[in-house]
Amino acid sequence: MPRTRVAIPNLAEAEPGLWSNCIRAGDFLFIAGQVAHPFEGGRTLVGANEYEQARHVFSRIQRICEAAGGSLADIVKMTIYMVDIRNNTEVWRARREFFSGEFPASTLVEVRSLAGAQTLVEIETVAYLGKK
Repeated sequence: MPRTRVAIPNLAEAEPGLWSNCIRAGDFLFIAGQVAHPFEGGRTLVGANEYEQARHVFSRIQRICEAAGGSLADIVKMTIYMVDIRNNTEVWRARREFFSGEFPASTLVEVRSLAGAQTLVEIETVAYLGKK
């Protein structure tokens, strides 16, 4: 099955050789773990708490899906990594602002740390863009 990197015109990509924000393999999109970096790039974070960071991450994922010709409704699997799982309701609150109906299959994992001391949430997803 051929795989190609999806170019997202309104979202900064990592330096070459590190990772891709999104790879399309057949009808599937594999979206790398997203953290609350600004759309234009940089190491700062958008949001000081789990809710604000999760909202920004879902906006990043939305941009990626749309660049590939899909939408958030195409997300079938989501893995959420949190530094403090006790604040999971803040991530759920943000998720309800972006998803409705049948939510994607989800896994929530607590980790010791993420990419940077201020990073509280990282979310990776898989979307299916096949027949609707």
